Amino acid sequence: MGALRRGRLTTIGVTAAALAAFATAGYTAGTAAAAPGSPAQTTRLMARTAPAAPAYAPSKRTLREGMSGADVKALQRRLATLKYYPGAINGTFGANTLEAVWAFQEVNGLSVDGVVGPATKRALVHPRTYKAHDPRQDRTRIEVNLRTRVLVLYKNGKISLISHVSSGGGYYYCSTGGCAYAITPTGNFRTTVYLPGWVTVPLGEMYNPVFFVGTVFAIHGDTDVPVEPVSHGCIRIPMDIAAFFHTRVKTPGTEVFVYA
Repeated sequence: MGALRRGRLTTIGVTAAALAAFATAGYTAGTAAAAPGSPAQTTRLMARTAPAAPAYAPSKRTLREGMSGADVKALQRRLATLKYYPGAINGTFGANTLEAVWAFQEVNGLSVDGVVGPATKRALVHPRTYKAHDPRQDRTRIEVNLRTRVLVLYKNGKISLISHVSSGGGYYYCSTGGCAYAITPTGNFRTTVYLPGWVTVPLGEMYNPVFFVGTVFAIHGDTDVPVEPVSHGCIRIPMDIAAFFHTRVKTPGTEVFVYA
């Protein structure tokens, strides 16, 4: 939960409309068999015989926040291909790209410093695939790994998004509701409510929260999502991801699987 105020605030429980469920729409498409020699068949043959895309070639220089250039754009494209979210593919190594590099380093067991040096370059060429904690869960689900500090969104059994997170910091705090330890609950949950914009709660503010334990714990955007766990118990995600995350899940209903 954040402490900074941005834009319109919504107080939990103010209106019934604010608690309206949000669901994303899906579709399926069928494909008719292509006649021999048809344009569709020709396209398929070309796809089968086309040369493979060139492998990722890491930059010769060490990349870090504040830099720009074609090699930064190539890094951003590589991260996006691997389902991390570096923000706009614009060749500028900003905060969004930094957070994507953090997530990549977390998944690949590297030092989480946001610097694309020799070890991170090697991993970008031969990346580690995130291994589901328990594949028996719903094929479309949110996994939050508190130890690795990442959120992984699965859609139809495939990874759709990997994000860095900051969860409960473990410290002892007191508020108007009493005192408690800042711990993120683990277990199997379901999304319950999505509230748009900046939402004010007793412990601060959160952006576009998707709640998964009543209206107490949420996955939400915050202006401060450091490498370390620092929240009161909610799961913080970067602001750029929070801007669209709620459109990728069904509220209520999507499984949220949190583990350490």
